[in-house]
Amino acid sequence: MIRRHLFPVSVLLVAAFVASISAQQPAGRPAAQPAQTPAATAPAAAVQLPTSKMAVIYTDMFLDSKTGIAKFSSLVTKLNGEFQKPKDELTQMQTRASTLEAEITKLREAPEGTPIDQRSLQAKIDQLDQLKKDIQRRAEDAQASYNRRRQELFMPLQDEIGKALEVFAKARGINVIIDAAQVPLLYAADSIDITRAFIADFNSKNPVTAATTTTPPK
Repeated sequence: MIRRHLFPVSVLLVAAFVASISAQQPAGRPAAQPAQTPAATAPAAAVQLPTSKMAVIYTDMFLDSKTGIAKFSSLVTKLNGEFQKPKDELTQMQTRASTLEAEITKLREAPEGTPIDQRSLQAKIDQLDQLKKDIQRRAEDAQASYNRRRQELFMPLQDEIGKALEVFAKARGINVIIDAAQVPLLYAADSIDITRAFIADFNSKNPVTAATTTTPPK
């Protein structure tokens, strides 16, 4: 089974424990070596090979608004709500810029012989240029603030999910978990997909609270 990315969730933590072992070869013996009695022969060392139980998880499904981790959906709503005002302001500025562009075009494409107030036309052009600069600056500032706030909101949750996933894995004897949203897989059986089981377990133990959804005072 193959699933593709739904979201760029590159920051989710996945606990993985991989055991490995290597054996050293004994040094070669000299050509002339006296025979050893069975009692003098060193017994072969018992080598315990690691055992592992592997599972697959699709962390992109954590963000599904209906079937994903509830806290993610709650924080997305919270984040977007906090930045709704600057988004609306930028939309209004862009609408104003479009109106000015239409007015300038109309003046420039007026029928030949139609008197044009060049001073008024230049004033609109200057106004549009300044408005475009303001839009770019406001958009960059808003994006930077959005990214900082997103980091503040989501990093604690990502740490919480990472720890919960480790507990989930240890309780079920799983010592390797592959994030199939990040690592391409040719095939993975449904029986080792723990995504929905983990989401259900996490949601039951970490319900959304009022503190998660309330927008902080400005």
